[in-house]
Amino acid sequence: MLIISNNELIKILGIMGRDTIAEILTSIRNAYMDQKRVVRITSTNSTENVVKILLREGFIENMRKQREKHKNFLVLTLRHRRTRKKPYRNPFNLNRISRPGLRIYSNYQRIPRILGGMGIVILSTSRGIMTDREARLEGIGGEILCSIW
Repeated sequence: MLIISNNELIKILGIMGRDTIAEILTSIRNAYMDQKRVVRITSTNSTENVVKILLREGFIENMRKQREKHKNFLVLTLRHRRTRKKPYRNPFNLNRISRPGLRIYSNYQRIPRILGGMGIVILSTSRGIMTDREARLEGIGGEILCSIW
């Protein structure tokens, strides 16, 4: 009897694609909850652009590219507070908004403001992946990928 996992079945049949944005958000969230300093994620153009925004906005400390057996990875260094006496809590929230089963689009006037501008929304626009502030300045809308606060 041959036993195949769901992931192997998906790879063999090619049933569904991967939601790489959701994967990186979940990896970062899980690494924070486990108090890990470094997390390694697969590198694609979209994940690299989202990570660059997280780096620029100060949500992560460092990013470097790593190549291993014909696969590219991004190694992220996360920000942690050094001294902590209270139970650990995630320092920020990462929420996936638009997903493969339900795409959410917005014009630049209706892009949501997270916590009155304290958080950011990451959008995929015709000019690339950018934050909500950049999209409003350029006057373009797009697909709302995720929100971070």
